[in-house]
Amino acid sequence: MTTHPNPAPRAHTGWRVIAAALASALISSASLAQEPGLIIYCGITMVRPITELARSFEQREKTTVKISQGGSEDLYQSAKKSQQGDIYFPGEPSYLDKHKAEGLFGDYKLVGYNQLAVFVQEGNPKKVKPELGELLRKDLTLVIGNAESGSVGQETKQVLDRFRMYPDVVKKAAFLMPDSRSLALSLKRGDADVALSWRATAFFPDNAPFMDALPLDPKVAEPQALLLIQLKMSKNPALARKFIDYVASAEGQAMFRKYGFMDNSGKL
Repeated sequence: MTTHPNPAPRAHTGWRVIAAALASALISSASLAQEPGLIIYCGITMVRPITELARSFEQREKTTVKISQGGSEDLYQSAKKSQQGDIYFPGEPSYLDKHKAEGLFGDYKLVGYNQLAVFVQEGNPKKVKPELGELLRKDLTLVIGNAESGSVGQETKQVLDRFRMYPDVVKKAAFLMPDSRSLALSLKRGDADVALSWRATAFFPDNAPFMDALPLDPKVAEPQALLLIQLKMSKNPALARKFIDYVASAEGQAMFRKYGFMDNSGKL
């Protein structure tokens, strides 16, 4: 097993987080501090629905919403270091439990669910079954997420640890990828035959022609709650609460279903 030769930049190196703002420009902590509106730290898997909702919210509220995207752990460390921001949106609820004692988190709301799935090339040419044991097939090139950087890697480790498979799967993996976007890119480029990733990403328009998601039994991979968490250092707490309520509303939930997520009632 090796790490990817050209991994995505890690968000915890200073304040240079991966992609910020809706215009995809990097944001420095100084520029964030000077601008009104909201700053959202959003895990890569949820960027698409959050971006669309943020644009609509900007028009409604006559405000600005900046989005910093990356791996969930990296984003938390960026928020902690900079002490700037209003909302943290990790890819699974374990980040709330992991960091709650550090005192940055305020109220939060459930806004949807995602679930780990087995990903294969479009049409499943290698006839992979939706079972964890398939990851160890000798004829398949495997990639998985890095548990140290993002939610998809952490969830992969948690699921495989329950079946005492994680060390063997890591040894088998060709690469450890930083996030779900990198996993999708590996499949698109033909670098991998199989991966574990968040189910919703298979339904993104630029991914759907290249890959299929094989659903795992919920007893194997339980759907994971997506929690929109308000940060206590928010300079605009009322506006942050309004955005969280908007994402949890019927309009926000329809947006999550559009991108392949389960809504907060568990419906697709």
